[in-house]
Amino acid sequence: MGNKELSIIIPVYNEQENLRPLFSELSGVLEKNRLSAEVIFVNDGSTDKSETILAEICEKNSNTKTLSFTRNFGQTAAISAGIRESSGDLIITMDADMQNDPADIPRLIEEINDTCDVVSGWRKKRKDSLFSRKLPSCLANYLISFMTGIKLKDYGCTLKVYRSHFLRKVDICGEMHRFLPAILGYMGARIKEVPVNHRPRQRGVSKYGMSRIFKVVLDLLTVKFMGEYISKPIYLFGGTAFFFLFFSGIFSAITLYKKFFEGIFVKDQPLFLVAILFAIIGVQFALLGLLAEILVRTYFKINDRPNYLIKSRK
Repeated sequence: MGNKELSIIIPVYNEQENLRPLFSELSGVLEKNRLSAEVIFVNDGSTDKSETILAEICEKNSNTKTLSFTRNFGQTAAISAGIRESSGDLIITMDADMQNDPADIPRLIEEINDTCDVVSGWRKKRKDSLFSRKLPSCLANYLISFMTGIKLKDYGCTLKVYRSHFLRKVDICGEMHRFLPAILGYMGARIKEVPVNHRPRQRGVSKYGMSRIFKVVLDLLTVKFMGEYISKPIYLFGGTAFFFLFFSGIFSAITLYKKFFEGIFVKDQPLFLVAILFAIIGVQFALLGLLAEILVRTYFKINDRPNYLIKSRK
């Protein structure tokens, strides 16, 4: 394959009707704009004829290759595998369902400059169902932006361009692909969002359901912790411990006041039991914070990975 300037990663799951027209359209855009790119298809355990079609495409095109999973591992795993196989200075991700428009790729690449490390597509005029797709997506985008502080209107758009030296420093798992801009933002990447064309699905069936809403909320907690507290977990657990211990002290003081000044025995005050409970919880969170600090320091030492990213050396 050699070193290519661009690496285009396309996860595939049961998209046999779209693969040939997608590759034809993508090739036309690359040729028209004189862009040199490797195209990496990641077959995520498709059960239709996708693997056969991808094999035919790769046989006829030297700049294309396919990774095939043994089963369906999910879009995050597919993107992660593609990143590992890529060699370009810029990495582009896009869907295989042809709703992302390959014609937007040159414009996104132009937006990558000295002041930008990630260009994220924004499906401003999204061609999807309002209640099953657009509304849940809007709520998720607002929640992610609020929690992470990385303000984007469309986290769910797969069409994005990344500087590879940022993306290759990230370990993603679960369903973290939608959070990549936020994760890279925590690392110091400069992010820009631009409107892109979004087309209605013409062939095949959507692979997304309402269950992703709950997954987004759970994954968001992980992203928030990994982004802000991975190198200092004691701040999170210790702060929570302080909260419970503080109110435990307040409740204990109220209990003692009522005993000595109002003559109410401690056994007759349920608030004292709450104070004991809060004290126990506070101590447990403090111990969790210390254990987390030990684990984090061990993690960075064993993997020989610093908790920082160097921008340049002069």
